[in-house]
Amino acid sequence: MPDLADFEGRWRIARRIEDHWMGTTGLFEGVARFTADGQGLAYHEVGELKLPQEVPMAAARRFLWRADGDGIEVLYEDGAPFHRIAGGQAVVQAWHACGQDDYEVSYNFTRWPDWRMIWRVRGPRKDYTSISDFTRVRGD
Repeated sequence: MPDLADFEGRWRIARRIEDHWMGTTGLFEGVARFTADGQGLAYHEVGELKLPQEVPMAAARRFLWRADGDGIEVLYEDGAPFHRIAGGQAVVQAWHACGQDDYEVSYNFTRWPDWRMIWRVRGPRKDYTSISDFTRVRGD
């Protein structure tokens, strides 16, 4: 797994969101920027989300990434814990419970610097898979 500092810079994101209840697929295209913030990296993604039979919309989200031993602690923007990316492996899995919904994530760094993040979310309110491919923007 890459070190925290290896993520700094801009990344192009191509995301596919498969809604298992509706049988539909949404698409997100955008850019993520990892910026040093004195404690680690601040993650900010912006882009356009296209959902079936909806007008395309702007979408954004933020997280904090912090060095944590040989891994990376991912926090919500307010500093609340989200999940941990364990170090020492090219493919890493983590979990997060949010109310009655379970979030399972897999990070795949086998093609670094390109990498993939897959979320499988299940619960009484959600049932989807989100597959995000990250490619470094040249010049960063």
